[in-house]
Amino acid sequence: MSSAERQTEAAASKSLGISGRIAKSFLQSPLTPLIALVALLLGIFAVLITPKEEEPQINVTMANVLIPFPGASAKEVESLVTVPAEQILSQIAGIDHVYSVTQPGMAVLTVQYKVGEDRIAALVKLYDVLNSHSDWLPQYAGVGQFVVKPKGIDDVPVLTLTLYTKDQQRGAYDLQKIAHTLETELKRAPGTREMVTVGAHDDVVRVELDSERLAAQGLTAAQVAGALQAANASTIAGRLVRDNAEVELRTGVFIQNAEDAKRIVVGVAGDRPIYLSDVARVSAGPELPTRYVTHYDHDGAWPAVTLSISKKPGANASTVTDDVLARVEALKGEVIPDGVEMTVTRNYGQTASDKAQKLIQKLIFATLSVVALVWATLGRREAAVVGIAVVLTLAATLFASWAWGFTINRVSLFALIFSIGILVDDAIVVVENIHRRRALEPDTPAAEMIPGAVDEVGAPTILATMTVIGALLPMAFVTGLMGPYMSPIPINSSMGMLLSLLVAFIVTPWLALRLGMVGDHGAHHAPAAADKLGERLQRFFTYVMRPFLDAPKARRNRRLLWGGIALAIVISVSLAAVKLVVLKMLPFDNKSEFQVVVDMPTGTPVERTNAVLGDLAEVLRSVPEVTTVQSYAGTSAPINFNGLVRQYYLRTEPQQGDLQVNLVDKHERHRKSHEIATAVRPALQAVADKWGADLKVVEVPPGPPVMSPIVAEVYSPDDARRNALAKQIRAAYAATPDIHAIDDSTADPAPQIVLRIDQHKAALLGVAAADIARTVRIALAGEDVTPAHDPQAKYAVPVQLRLPAAQQGDLNRVLKLRVMGSNGPVLISELVQAAQITRDQPIYHKDLLPVTYVFGDMGGTTDSPLYGMFGIRSTLEKMGLGSLAEYWIRQPTDQYTQPALKWDGEWQVTYETFRDMGAAYAVGLILIYLLVVGQFRSYVTPLVIMAPIPLTIIGVMPGHALLGSQFTATSMIGMIALAGIIVRNSILLVDFIHLRIDEGVPFAQATIDAAATRAKPIVLTAVAAMMGALFILDDPIFNGLAISLLFGIFVSTVLTLVVIPVLYYAINRRKYAPPSEGETA
Repeated sequence: MSSAERQTEAAASKSLGISGRIAKSFLQSPLTPLIALVALLLGIFAVLITPKEEEPQINVTMANVLIPFPGASAKEVESLVTVPAEQILSQIAGIDHVYSVTQPGMAVLTVQYKVGEDRIAALVKLYDVLNSHSDWLPQYAGVGQFVVKPKGIDDVPVLTLTLYTKDQQRGAYDLQKIAHTLETELKRAPGTREMVTVGAHDDVVRVELDSERLAAQGLTAAQVAGALQAANASTIAGRLVRDNAEVELRTGVFIQNAEDAKRIVVGVAGDRPIYLSDVARVSAGPELPTRYVTHYDHDGAWPAVTLSISKKPGANASTVTDDVLARVEALKGEVIPDGVEMTVTRNYGQTASDKAQKLIQKLIFATLSVVALVWATLGRREAAVVGIAVVLTLAATLFASWAWGFTINRVSLFALIFSIGILVDDAIVVVENIHRRRALEPDTPAAEMIPGAVDEVGAPTILATMTVIGALLPMAFVTGLMGPYMSPIPINSSMGMLLSLLVAFIVTPWLALRLGMVGDHGAHHAPAAADKLGERLQRFFTYVMRPFLDAPKARRNRRLLWGGIALAIVISVSLAAVKLVVLKMLPFDNKSEFQVVVDMPTGTPVERTNAVLGDLAEVLRSVPEVTTVQSYAGTSAPINFNGLVRQYYLRTEPQQGDLQVNLVDKHERHRKSHEIATAVRPALQAVADKWGADLKVVEVPPGPPVMSPIVAEVYSPDDARRNALAKQIRAAYAATPDIHAIDDSTADPAPQIVLRIDQHKAALLGVAAADIARTVRIALAGEDVTPAHDPQAKYAVPVQLRLPAAQQGDLNRVLKLRVMGSNGPVLISELVQAAQITRDQPIYHKDLLPVTYVFGDMGGTTDSPLYGMFGIRSTLEKMGLGSLAEYWIRQPTDQYTQPALKWDGEWQVTYETFRDMGAAYAVGLILIYLLVVGQFRSYVTPLVIMAPIPLTIIGVMPGHALLGSQFTATSMIGMIALAGIIVRNSILLVDFIHLRIDEGVPFAQATIDAAATRAKPIVLTAVAAMMGALFILDDPIFNGLAISLLFGIFVSTVLTLVVIPVLYYAINRRKYAPPSEGETA
């Protein structure tokens, strides 16, 4: 190479921008294919090792603090325990809310940390605060030691197995023993965390006291308990050394079973010992039922237990569940005998794997569709270049997503699918410009032409990419439960955009050269074909745009254009006001399950609750899409994320019950799960009304769960006034159309019998009040007095004293028991008087203020709790409660002036999400403006470039109305993404106008040339983005995102090609246009 040639090359390199220099450096570098290979391998590596989950794991750390205060009333527990405990817990940094429920004898406080707080650090702080302030507990008054039960996302079971039997000789007790054995066997599967058997009845040695025999032998229940405790003793007494050997000596033998217990001597009558079997019926078996689990299928109802299995943090849900199920199959016939059947009632690993596979297929189809688009418009070699570039970008993005800590879930994969159209933009723009330059310069060597072609679009491509990132990235800072749920979208998309830019500048030029896209033998690059298309576009845009530029009456035409656009925007926005577009947080997903939550009146026995659940299950069995139903009476069904936040795991009262409804796979039914749940609600409600039950059909929420979709928090320091006001608000719920699942946090009035002890008589007879209370508790609740040391038992087996179940409903039988006095046994009936009162109401607090909740949900055609809330407000005004102090965002600051109402539920999450997204939108617009100012060195030009952002509304809102879809949080994400996508088109147009002006082309002609020349890459990238969105249109949750992108890109792209050049011309015509380009009014 001569010195002149080297100088010429150096000058050319120096004139290139950063993109051109990068392209030139890697165009013939041996590193380029290695970089591409490494990116591909990293992507394969990421797919193989990244954990798969159906939904993003939202780290919500919660902890329940249980503080017993036996015998105290609810008001006493509130004043001595709850209020001081709340004040102490509120000191902890990072706490979002402190809730409490105060009941007679117990305070349950719930500490909810802010989203993202480290679980271990949060619990350390909780224990530290509680232990350092433990002196506030008045233990001399009988307050027990606090118990902390932390809960988090990892406590949600990923797999539930229901064991049931149709064998009449077996029951729930037999199933429990099998389940306990399975717990041990399945725990060996790697990645498993906690295994709990729901519905199990613990093993006990039942000692059913016979009050008549006790009286005849002169014994009391307390004496029997003491004798059992004293007899159940064994200890190593020492060692005997003799005959050169040491022998260990044990004194006493533990009770191991019912036969051992029967032989315990509990007293002496004359010279004859009184054995336990003489005064009680002793047997081994399950405890008295306090909960029932029943499995319903099309053949009938069967006793059951459910084994729930959670996974360790970071473990792959699909791998864990597959390993457990493989282990279960191996245990059939061994641990699981014939006659015992098992059904999988939850498998989040399978649903996660299915969802991931389906979305990866959509990802592949979206990529292939974009490649096909490029093939059809540019050629097969160009399509190959773009296809390889997209695959490398996706591979590198998957690796970056894994390195960031994301899992493969529906949100992270949807982020990639919707990003396909954006990720391919850089490659399309570069490839299209190389294609165009080749047509214009057919004789220029490829190695010289390619860097210049890349450089020509390099600066606007970098700027356009940064604007999309600037629009999306602020969404990563959305707070609350919605933040981590949606964060994969901005972060994955932004990382993908940066990587696609690098691929477009490094790999794409190298591929273009190596695949012969710009080779000298490429006949498909004929200039004539390009010229023909260019001429048609030139004629079209000249015809369309000339009336707005330098034609007569151009100014009037422009004003008409601006007015028409403004009118279209106003009409589009008004669609929400007239409910043609309904606003909602997120629509329901099409799941294979839903739940029915039943609350009977306070005081209902568990057997009656179980009967109600049976009637409801019969209704559900008649639904064709329902496969099985599991009922849980007196215990909660295995929780999901919704149950975690709503604390369903605390639902253990006899009047509480759940139904777990399992549906056939969504591919085997026509109706969505939400349609099925809505359809069965009236029939279920009719059954609930017959039994006097409150019923809620609870679906798995698609995003952040809340206590209830519509929640009214009623504040007042006076309990009676607050509860009365809550009842009025509940009546307003009932009077508002389409409001269902109505309930409140007050308890139904229920009777309570108080045994008032005659202290004077008790003192004279030498009887302690504590002995009376203990004896009555033994009779009814039972007392675990000592353990039976069964070497085969997994859980401790207590020896339990109580009256026979048949006698527990008769107060007179209870009062026939005796307590020991100074002169012998005394009948309890002689020492007490029974009085009937009403049970204490539970007292709820939220963030240190007493509150009563009113719950509800919205159905009907609108099906949006937001509208239901405003409907209830209208009903309240008609009822004369319109003057009630209302709060929307925060609690009342002064509850003593007047009662107050604060709206919560889905409204709160919606407000916080759209507030943060609106702020992210604003920050994104500011970032875009700053980026464009830096590129064009003008304060006005960026405003022109950003002008099409409002145009997206013209497509987005009518698009939702046309398809009958709700405007949701994902729709808002689509609008935010549109800001960056549409500005990208404007940048390409304005940048080309400048290029043409620099070449000496008249301003009006340069404006037309920009639209005609850039129309092809702009339309290509728009169609590519729309194709990516098309593949997520059928998803219930991300349907709004797809609609925003499809209609927003279509309408705004069409308008942008005309509006932006015309607007830029209108603003700058005096700066660039010579007098010959003047116009008349």
